[in-house]
Amino acid sequence: MSTLLERSDQSLSLTDLLRSAKDVFERLESGEQDKYVVMRNNAPAAVMMPVAAYEALIDELEDLRIEAVARERLQTFDRKKAISHAEMTKRFAK
Repeated sequence: MSTLLERSDQSLSLTDLLRSAKDVFERLESGEQDKYVVMRNNAPAAVMMPVAAYEALIDELEDLRIEAVARERLQTFDRKKAISHAEMTKRFAK
């Protein structure tokens, strides 16, 4: 859980969330708070963050996935099986 909570003000009980949802959302939307870890029965149950931060996180994960695929393909590349650009165009241009 140490990676979830960088500061104590990021923790929020489910009860507190239910009581002050409007304020929580306003703090997230304004950028005053970067995330909340919602606790249920003293265990992390969910993470709340602004949409822009979530989208940036997903974009970064996708970039890392693409990079991993590219690295794997470079390591297993077989020049004997490669075809030219002209051959590729002939096969797939329609």
